[in-house]
Amino acid sequence: MKFKVAPEPSGMDFLSDAQEALPLVPSSENDCCARLLDRTELTARDDAREWITFLRALGLAEETSSGYRRLRRDPDREELATAFREGVFGVEALLDALDDEPLDEDELFDRFRSHVPNWERYRRPDWESHWRGRVRRLLGWAVVFDLAERVGDEHRAV
Repeated sequence: MKFKVAPEPSGMDFLSDAQEALPLVPSSENDCCARLLDRTELTARDDAREWITFLRALGLAEETSSGYRRLRRDPDREELATAFREGVFGVEALLDALDDEPLDEDELFDRFRSHVPNWERYRRPDWESHWRGRVRRLLGWAVVFDLAERVGDEHRAV
């Protein structure tokens, strides 16, 4: 299963803090969001919920019948990069586009556009703006996980 979430890129320290904010014993989404808001710099519940899903995509948390919990894992950057590539929708397509040549965000979005599902295009009136932001966030995480690097206004595969 691929997850569609991509919160604003943060460093590895914030990722670790967010994981540690989740309980080891499963708890409700409301409780987990409250813990993230209390223990990190997040200020909005929607952002906290997005982080829970992102942590799941990276294999750092899981959903159980009783709620969400963090997993006792301390993966390295390479393991997180693999989980990001395999667990987050759109990452493979973006990285494939970067294999050809360095691209700026607009060029990359133009190559990615065909991967946006049709139902997403009808979901909101300004779907392009939403997905441009998503591509920007995915690129940011690709840099954090050493899958890409930013050189000036362009990104290229590492």
